[in-house]
Amino acid sequence: MDRLSINSQIEHLQSKYVGTGHADTIKYEWLTNVHRDSLASFAGHNSLLSYMSVAENECKARVKYNLIEKMLQPCGPPPEREEQ
Repeated sequence: MDRLSINSQIEHLQSKYVGTGHADTIKYEWLTNVHRDSLASFAGHNSLLSYMSVAENECKARVKYNLIEKMLQPCGPPPEREEQ
């Protein structure tokens, strides 16, 4: 495959899936995407949700609510942008 084809495939993936990032993605954005993907997976898979609810001694609905709440700012507030 030539380099142009690979670059166009990467650009297509980056436009289709937000979590794949791009050249200007900062560390905070990447970490936020990874944490949100993980939290969504935990909330979406019933067996993981059951495991976490037993470990935290909470009902599954409360654990799911807490996971969804964490998705708002999973890595804390965003860093201040430097003006260029």
